Amino acid sequence: MLNHLLKKLIRNHSGLIRMMTSRIGLAIAVFLLLTAIQVQSNYHFLLNSPNNKDSIADFLVINKTLNNNNLGNAKLDQELINEIGKQPFTESVGVLSPSRFKASIQSISNQFPFYTDISFESVPSSFIDVKNIPFTWDTNAEFVPVIVPNMFLDIYNFQFSISQNLPQLTPSIVKMIVFKLTVYGKNGPISFNAKIVGLSDRISSMLVPAEFIQWGNNYAEIKSDNEVSRLVLKTNDPSNTAIASFLKKNNLSTNSEKLRYSKYRKVIDTVVAIAGLTGGLMLIFALIIFTLFIQLTIANCKQEINLLITLGAAPKQLSKFLLGQFYPGNLISIVLATVMIGLLQLVLKSILETQFIFIPTFISWITISTAVVLSVLLWIVTQKAIQKQINAQA
Repeated sequence: MLNHLLKKLIRNHSGLIRMMTSRIGLAIAVFLLLTAIQVQSNYHFLLNSPNNKDSIADFLVINKTLNNNNLGNAKLDQELINEIGKQPFTESVGVLSPSRFKASIQSISNQFPFYTDISFESVPSSFIDVKNIPFTWDTNAEFVPVIVPNMFLDIYNFQFSISQNLPQLTPSIVKMIVFKLTVYGKNGPISFNAKIVGLSDRISSMLVPAEFIQWGNNYAEIKSDNEVSRLVLKTNDPSNTAIASFLKKNNLSTNSEKLRYSKYRKVIDTVVAIAGLTGGLMLIFALIIFTLFIQLTIANCKQEINLLITLGAAPKQLSKFLLGQFYPGNLISIVLATVMIGLLQLVLKSILETQFIFIPTFISWITISTAVVLSVLLWIVTQKAIQKQINAQA
């Protein structure tokens, strides 16, 4: 009987439109806040999922930014190299060792006449993206293994071969060609057979084993001063804006295309931050409005509630009943907002898969945990507001 009477009082004094408005506002606020969290979670997944890894962007070739003031001074000192290695975005750092001897390379086949002066670099094997190939050398080796950038083959096929009336080549044909590699030193030129054993998308220079670089420098009697001018940086997050900031601060540069994700991330982080801030502010306003709505509803029932208390109704009983009238509807608002984000996640996954971009099927545990925390927070706010008003009326 008491519950029936209280329901009638609440229904008459709360107003359906005001109650629905407060719940819709709460649902929108929760939706925006959870959306911001889920977008950030999806973005983090895109960066770290093996299906989405950009193997090119994970490795950055770094050198000094040359200008009129530092021409001829491209050396990277050891202190700076050590500092790069200690950065949070760094997984490992490798040194690109250049050849300091004069060399040339030419084709042995008359069907493929080709000659050019050439220079080489070497890098630790862990930084080479061509795998399962023999990439060592000694003076008794049958040939010098060479790794060339893929763009070299593109330049040859679509520019050089057309202008010189030469045949175009596929990667498999290139690997079959034997070149004559000549190293020039004070004791005269010495030649070796050389073969291209792989094509790389990671490092834009001709790579040979470190043993050949060392032998060539010794043969040319050029003393190595161990100066380092280029590094290979392996990073766990190529989109990290700290990378671009660090490079700019230390007058370093890399292929700007490989840092394109950092620009995208700035935009996404800004949008997510705005959405999160908007959702957070709306949530605060929604909680304030909802608290005022509860206070106003109970205040309008002041005389009836005082009468019920006078007739023997316990304040605790009234508080429990009012909590059951206000809280479940608002809990439904949070659940609906969470379900809506889950459905949007499924739709987004289907759309992105057509572009070979993969995100999780379900929303993240962080998003769900936030929804649970908001539910608990709403329960506490509702309970406190009701208890405060009942105590005031009692």
